[in-house]
Amino acid sequence: MRFTVLAAAAALMITGTPAVQASGGPAVPKIDWAACGAEHPGFECASVKVPLDYDDPRGATTSIALARKPATDKARRIGSLFLNPGGPGGSGVDFALGAGTRLSENLQGRFDIVGFDPRGIGQSDPLHCFSSEAELDEFFDGIPGFPYQASQERPFFERYRSLGPECRDDQRIAKHMSTADVARDMDLLRRAVGDRKISYLGFSYGSFLGTTYANLFPDNIRAFVIDGVLDPELWSSGWQIKSDRIATKEEFREFLRNCDEAQCVFGPNSEKRWDALLKSVRAKPIQLGDQTFTYDAVINAAIGAMYSPSDWPDAAVLFDQLSDAAAGTPSTTSAVAEPDYPNGFDAYNGNVCADIEFPRDFDAYKSISRYAAAGSEFGPAWWWGNAACANWPTNPDRYTGPWRTRTNAPVLVVGNHFDGVTDFRGAQAANRQLAGSRLLAYAGWGHTAYGVSQCATDHTNAYLLNGTLPPVGTVCPANPNPFLPSVASAEPLFKPSRR
Repeated sequence: MRFTVLAAAAALMITGTPAVQASGGPAVPKIDWAACGAEHPGFECASVKVPLDYDDPRGATTSIALARKPATDKARRIGSLFLNPGGPGGSGVDFALGAGTRLSENLQGRFDIVGFDPRGIGQSDPLHCFSSEAELDEFFDGIPGFPYQASQERPFFERYRSLGPECRDDQRIAKHMSTADVARDMDLLRRAVGDRKISYLGFSYGSFLGTTYANLFPDNIRAFVIDGVLDPELWSSGWQIKSDRIATKEEFREFLRNCDEAQCVFGPNSEKRWDALLKSVRAKPIQLGDQTFTYDAVINAAIGAMYSPSDWPDAAVLFDQLSDAAAGTPSTTSAVAEPDYPNGFDAYNGNVCADIEFPRDFDAYKSISRYAAAGSEFGPAWWWGNAACANWPTNPDRYTGPWRTRTNAPVLVVGNHFDGVTDFRGAQAANRQLAGSRLLAYAGWGHTAYGVSQCATDHTNAYLLNGTLPPVGTVCPANPNPFLPSVASAEPLFKPSRR
């Protein structure tokens, strides 16, 4: 599955110089903030050097790009709030530039809102597996988004398996992209901005970065929020598919139910129309305007829509048009613009393969695909991309547990009841694993709750500002049906992503 990073934005990068430090540990970098440029008024950008390998803290370095929205209420400034938007592969710099103003307003201007591109990602010594966008496109040429026919499985596996040597050879960053090293970078950045304890807001994969940090640095917590939570035991063991094979279907059933309830364009009987659409497109691709939709494209469109209920009405229109086209009813649609080439796909695999030991042989992938498919039609779409790690060694500095710790301050764990990307069971697991943490539930749909549920947003803001936790057992009510006209036009604050 191709990863599309959040909105890209160019930033002026100024390299900081490491401060002298007497101990044998890594030097705390000095951050030389400078204006990001006219296109980002009120934001400051920088780049600092951190150890490439923390086993050799005074050896080779790698660069980390940062962006911040300085606190506007300097008299009551609390410190810095570090962000991670997910992925892995999402740019924290772009995230801060895009959402920093709104976040600052939500938090009364009392934080410096700080985003950073994790090592190997975006502007932080990025891993590049391809020399150009054309070469990236060539990699995907001739293979589906995921194999849905037996004859496609071996070619897909071999193509993705070939990615490991392409990415890791002659690129030193590829050997040092584990989440544990990103967490070590984040703690060094905490020290660089002068915070005694860290304040953090992490979404999606950012929850795994968060739980990794909490286990490595449990005594360095001021206020810590993870929203849209991966169970770190499943993720780090390579068995996230146990969640993926059922979670997307659970939310998709809610998509169909709400569609019928609101009499959306894909209804009535949207479940029957969906099943008929899948049967038709599996047998024969559907031509819609100047685009050809194959089975894998339809499945991936459905998965994409599960990230945000604000996308549900458009997805229903697409499925309606595809159903009509399959039945021979004329329909029109506009072409989808391709994004520029960021390194999100490369970075996703660079981090995941550094962290997780996946199977090496084709038969194992084929067998687990059958297991995934038994969970739902969405299972194989989540599974097969892991084949990129079949010939890619893990990072010896990765962290695989134990995941049970007690932090010096409680972690706020936020989960949606119907999250098809990181299901609610992940939030429940992290709540059990992080002693003293508090679970905040949102009874609605989509991936992450902050900026979507006003109730969840208010509780998160109160915790970040004052350390006030929601009462035990708090469940924020679901927003109204996403297909209702008054709701469909409402956009979330931002759209974090897992991949």
